[in-house]
Amino acid sequence: MSFTGLPPESVPALMTGAIAPHPAVEGRAEAYLPSPCIQNHAANLAFLPDGTLTCVWFGGTMEGMGDISIYMSRLSPGSERWSEPEKMSDDPQKSEQNPLIFNAPDGKVWLLYTSQTSGNQDGSVVKCRVSDDRGRTFGPVRILCDSPGTFVRQQIVVNGRGEWLLPVFRCVGLDGQRWSGDADTAAVLISRDGGANWLMNDIPDSIGAVHMNILPLGGDEMIAFYRNRFAENILSSRSSDGGETWSAPEPTELPNNNSSIQATVLNDGAIAMVYNHSNAGMSDARRQSLYDEIEDGEAGETVAVADDSRKAVWGVPRAPLSLAISRNGGKSFPHRVDLDTGDGFCLSNNSKDSLNREFSYPSVLQGGDGTLHIAYTYYRRAIKHVRLAAQSLP
Repeated sequence: MSFTGLPPESVPALMTGAIAPHPAVEGRAEAYLPSPCIQNHAANLAFLPDGTLTCVWFGGTMEGMGDISIYMSRLSPGSERWSEPEKMSDDPQKSEQNPLIFNAPDGKVWLLYTSQTSGNQDGSVVKCRVSDDRGRTFGPVRILCDSPGTFVRQQIVVNGRGEWLLPVFRCVGLDGQRWSGDADTAAVLISRDGGANWLMNDIPDSIGAVHMNILPLGGDEMIAFYRNRFAENILSSRSSDGGETWSAPEPTELPNNNSSIQATVLNDGAIAMVYNHSNAGMSDARRQSLYDEIEDGEAGETVAVADDSRKAVWGVPRAPLSLAISRNGGKSFPHRVDLDTGDGFCLSNNSKDSLNREFSYPSVLQGGDGTLHIAYTYYRRAIKHVRLAAQSLP
């Protein structure tokens, strides 16, 4: 079963937050989260301790601009409508991106996000706000990691020793040029004291592997999946010591178009992956960079590389958005269904003129009742929430 997207210009009228059953598919319901912003992107889902489902994302006029801020909407237990969003960050000089919510073992709730100037991801730092009342309100903004070029996207994982594992990617500029993603690498920030201090552990041979997504498999065994800057295949690596050390990322069977992915371990131990079933070999669509529509800023930290170095690939269509299931610990993903289909046009980030037609940056998690929740970018105009009953999974 596949689902064809609506015209981009029709989306704003649907952004009421109301969840409605799909007219043709039993067990599927959908909502478009309310937002005051022209552009909405990079959703992340999390349950609060009281069972409220939260979605955080960034919104404004266009990714990289100074009016990009973090927003959060809530779906209370038993409710069928998402709340009006709360603005969670507001630095007019910075583009604040890639938020996530973390429920710490001590009951506190953390909001993390990145902060950069213009399109200079190699200058980004990671900021946070902490809630002492289980997510009802959040404290002041502070810096979690000030190492320039550090970016977050995926959830914090707590291992069996109680250590917090925050997967990050490190954005590196080349030869004085503006950041383009050519030399980005993966790392894990590890905290052994409840988030007070963090140690950076780099992932070996990880150039081009970003958005590291760590999944515990039992005991000290873990698997991680990665977005691929070179738009070939989703990558994966493994740890057998609770996330302290990792193997080098290697290609999986699933394609990747240099866009975000996310996976979760289901209640029965299977792995659900949401991603774009697309890569550079399936399309010749290309753009110069992610930020080629906004004015250049000052370049951040740089390293010298040979002229024949590999280049990040941008512009490969971000569609279809697919759900795949693995029942062998992530070795293969033979079961797949498309959640949204279309041309996935992403040669422009322009939401004001409804130019972008991507389905991207998914977040996925399963509730205790087996319901699968998925949120993702819909044409960069809205965040779409899809709810699938357990019996509807492939």
